Amino acid sequence: MLRRRFKQSQSLEERLSEEAKRLREEAKLLPPGAQRETLLRKARQAEAGAHISEWLSSPGLQPPKHA
Repeated sequence: MLRRRFKQSQSLEERLSEEAKRLREEAKLLPPGAQRETLLRKARQAEAGAHISEWLSSPGLQPPKHA
């Protein structure tokens, strides 16, 4: 089976941040309750994922370069 490749036009951090924003906007339209809390939890998870991805790709975590 061949795997289909897709070139992303945005970074993972950008996509996760946009997803978090979308989820928060959707949650604003709902009355307080379980469904709203679920969307807010997913938004927080997306934001955390964006921060972790950004942190992991930061220059401070790069292995030392050997000459």
